[in-house]
Amino acid sequence: MFIETEATPNPATLKFLPGQEVMYAGTREFTSPEAAEASPLAQALFDLGEVTGVLFGRDFVSVTAAPGVSWAALKPQVVAMLLDHFVSGAPLFAQGTAGAISVAPEDDTDFGDDPADAEIVAQIRDLIETRVRPAVANDGGDIVYRGFREGVVYLSMQGACSGCPSSAATLKNGIESLLKHYVPEVSEVRAA
Repeated sequence: MFIETEATPNPATLKFLPGQEVMYAGTREFTSPEAAEASPLAQALFDLGEVTGVLFGRDFVSVTAAPGVSWAALKPQVVAMLLDHFVSGAPLFAQGTAGAISVAPEDDTDFGDDPADAEIVAQIRDLIETRVRPAVANDGGDIVYRGFREGVVYLSMQGACSGCPSSAATLKNGIESLLKHYVPEVSEVRAA
């Protein structure tokens, strides 16, 4: 087995491609050792002591290093851990944990959308799912819809996109422009 590694726009995050499916559907992000307890692989990566984030995507694992950590030393450890995991066929999630069920991003809203905006929200979600998420996944991240209120779309960046120096520009110049073009009711996009 060979694991490819790709740089991401976030210098603290690398994208690892094991050449096989990681998650059947959705994504799962871990931002703390406590959250990582739902996944033996994520927990092992956090146990390295130099990892601050892990994101499982359909066919990749993004790993974020702590500030000041050199990827030259950390990368071989992460690759070895990923190789061991995927060669052994170990489960991605611990049995009996809520983490074993992937939550679809569209079901993960922070506040209820106004039912009167249902058609607008459907257009926004469709654009995010078909145009935005695939592009963001190419960079080792994900984007989660959080809601729509009074013309403002709330999105959460995950994985390599979370904390990326260019994430604000991605939200404003890329995603906001796209949504405004196709959905005139959108006036702004904000990070949630």
